[in-house]
Amino acid sequence: KMIKVKTSVMELVDSAKKQINNLEVSDAIKMHSNKTNLFIDVRDIREIQKTGRIFGAKHVPRCMLEFWIDPESPYHKKFFNDNFHFIFYCASDWRSALATRSANEIGLLNTSHLIGGFNKWLEEKGPIEEPR
Repeated sequence: KMIKVKTSVMELVDSAKKQINNLEVSDAIKMHSNKTNLFIDVRDIREIQKTGRIFGAKHVPRCMLEFWIDPESPYHKKFFNDNFHFIFYCASDWRSALATRSANEIGLLNTSHLIGGFNKWLEEKGPIEEPR
């Protein structure tokens, strides 16, 4: 017997995408070399080890995002204090849509979500760091 959910995960993702800044990969590739942008990879570390990541991206595990952003948290990462435009991505774009909305809810407002995620970035031949 399956549980009955109140809101499906896709409803959550679709709702998030309506509330955040969504960025096309073609535009993000043009913005990539501008050092005021910081790409944030919210995928699991095993995905990054297997497929690589966007060149220069910071890995922020999705489960730690809110804790790393909040300056009052013992887990806070100082790069979130810097004046970057934070561009969140995952493999497709579901987790990063939720992550971007969550970052906005905390107060990190200079954010975008990468439409199509890392898969689309690869397809459009954006610069990557190879898997290690």
